[in-house]
Amino acid sequence: MFDFGMYSFLIYAGLLALQYFLSTRKSPYWGAIIPVLFVTHLSWLYSTAEIDSFAAYIIILVIGLIFLSEEWSQGRKNIQKNN
Repeated sequence: MFDFGMYSFLIYAGLLALQYFLSTRKSPYWGAIIPVLFVTHLSWLYSTAEIDSFAAYIIILVIGLIFLSEEWSQGRKNIQKNN
């Protein structure tokens, strides 16, 4: 499903870093780009039966959004601290 071999960790870390970077911009809405793309991509995978189970879809969705929202929260805290 998400098999990028040994590069999977680097891809996920890069996406979280990009989420943090976008969350530290002046407008908080920049931080919504990655979560929207994540939900869209995951929904596409579920609709094309790449993800077989609805439960697996929901679990991956919730865990992914928790990580992305935490990066957004940390980025917003950083920008508030610097102002």
